[in-house]
Parts: sequence; C-alpha cells; structure tokens
Amino acid sequence: MSTGEKAKPKARLSLMQLATLYFRKKGYKIEREMTTLDGYSGISRKFDLIVQKGRLAQGVWIRDWKRTIGVNIVINLDKASEDVGLSSPIIIGENFSDHAKSYANRRKITLLTKQRISMSLR
Repeated sequence: MSTGEKAKPKARLSLMQLATLYFRKKGYKIEREMTTLDGYSGISRKFDLIVQKGRLAQGVWIRDWKRTIGVNIVINLDKASEDVGLSSPIIIGENFSDHAKSYANRRKITLLTKQRISMSLR
C-alpha cells in the first residue's frame, strides 16, 4: 500500500478520532468516559478527553470549528483546568488567533492543530 492510500482514511476521521490516535501514539492513557469533573468552585467542568502520562493528567478540549479559536476559549479552558486541579491543558482546533497563541504560551497551554496531528501520524 502506498503512503497516499494510508493518508486517505485518516483524512476522513473525526478530530476526536485523530486526537485519540495522536495521544495513543505519544504514550498517553486516554479517558473518554469520565470527563466531567467537579471543580473546587463547586462547578462541574466538562472536558472532551482526560489524558495522562506518568503522574501528569491533562484536560483536553477539541473544537472542530471552521473558524479561528479565540483567546476567550483558551482562557475558559485554563480556568476549567485550574478549577479541577489539572495542569497544562491542551486544546485542539483548526486555527488559533494570535492573542490565543500568546496567552497559551504564557500559561503553558498546548495548542494543537489538526494539521500538526495529521503530520505526526504519518
């Protein structure tokens, strides 16, 4: 099978499926079911995935949107993760605004694009 044939099925996978493959390849344990956690504030926080590598557990939001993800979404993920005691959250999307990238860089939030995930799965 040529590499072109291998790449085609991945293109049809949902962003959630691509993310799951990506985290498995990187050696993370993935939790897809129990992803709603009670925060210290008393508010329940919902994540799309909880990934764990060693003792580090991280909350993941997946936003399969055609538009750019703004800083407000990144701030909300940061607050949700902090509220439940998870560090270094991850957000996956198509594109991120410059303000979102700047905030994420300051707060140690990982921004992953669909393109970057697809490239690492080849």
